[in-house]
Amino acid sequence: MAGLSDPEIWRPLFVAVGLSALLFGGFKARAFVICLVFALLIGGLVTSALKSAVDRRRPKQVESVRMVQLQKARPKFLTLFKKPTIRFSDSSDRSRSGPSFPSGHVATNTIIAVFCTLFYRRRGWLYWFVTAAIGYSRIYLGAHWPSDVIATVFLGVGESLFLFALFESIWRIAGRTWMSQLFARHPSLLGDSDGSAPPRST
Repeated sequence: MAGLSDPEIWRPLFVAVGLSALLFGGFKARAFVICLVFALLIGGLVTSALKSAVDRRRPKQVESVRMVQLQKARPKFLTLFKKPTIRFSDSSDRSRSGPSFPSGHVATNTIIAVFCTLFYRRRGWLYWFVTAAIGYSRIYLGAHWPSDVIATVFLGVGESLFLFALFESIWRIAGRTWMSQLFARHPSLLGDSDGSAPPRST
């Protein structure tokens, strides 16, 4: 659970996939990465603002809960092969983390799941299993209340759909104005729902 919940372990993989899509992917893959990056940046700002506004305490800050701490390792993923330290939270943990709601981990992965589903409907929805596992890990590790995770999922879905609609509107205006030839081939950021080229009219 601690390994699954540690973004430093998985960040190099996500960066590699994103760069590969930008360098070797087609229009939809590049649109997916660019939209997702902007959505994550905006989502991070929203999450930070809400944390400060709500200021809800984490479970490990108000009661004794199980804590799983990974061993230090370089590169970071090697920590998965080391035995973690397990203890129970105490007074020293009350000031180590920020507020509980919303969950940044869950918000980030919900945004990724929504955009994967929108752009790659055949298999993109599978990322929801990752989001669910990470949400459970945050509860398991005493970092969030179950209500934090559930509410953050709804928040992330609504935020993602709003941002995608905004990006789509921007593309239709800017693409038609400044990139007319590209826009003629790709009038939508999504393209065809199954990833294939749209049929040509005869």
